Amino acid sequence: MKIQSPPGATPLDDETLQGLIPGLTTHRELDEFEAAGIARALLWAFNSRTLKKDLLSASGLCLLHRKMFQDTWEWAGTFRRRETNIGVSPEKIQNELGQLLGDVKYWLTHNTFSTEEIVARFHHRLVWIHPFPNGNGRFSRLAADLLMEHIGRSRPTWGQVNLGQMGQKRAQYIQVLQIADRSENYAPLIEFMKS
Repeated sequence: MKIQSPPGATPLDDETLQGLIPGLTTHRELDEFEAAGIARALLWAFNSRTLKKDLLSASGLCLLHRKMFQDTWEWAGTFRRRETNIGVSPEKIQNELGQLLGDVKYWLTHNTFSTEEIVARFHHRLVWIHPFPNGNGRFSRLAADLLMEHIGRSRPTWGQVNLGQMGQKRAQYIQVLQIADRSENYAPLIEFMKS
């Protein structure tokens, strides 16, 4: 079975698709099924005392991903074990994630950057690490939303569209992530998060 991925998304290879729980055959069906699971996870995430306490831990992030995708993927919440079109090599995921979480805690404690830049850097690095076989963009945006809310600020709006669907906003989102990749200039990403 092949499900076509949108541009910029991690392609769904045969190994990843083996973990698909329901018998879905099109990307639209997969999107709808995942969206229902994410909606349930949103209700849980914004009220979870456990996640509030553990968001900036590897176990907390794995729990968030599992809650988002547990009804769709058998491997939900489990770090990927293969190379993908984006992300660090699988053996570096835990180290890079630990370094990111330590950085974010330091930045928050020492007010190293503005709140918006800390959250943008957190989001960007999560996407760059790409810890899971799939769902990393949606997971990273929700993790950023939760971090912003935990800090006591309004959640990002992310262009006020579904970034999982192809279109101008998705292309713009990918472009601002690539700018941060190349130059560590987070201003375009911060602006997009507020648009």
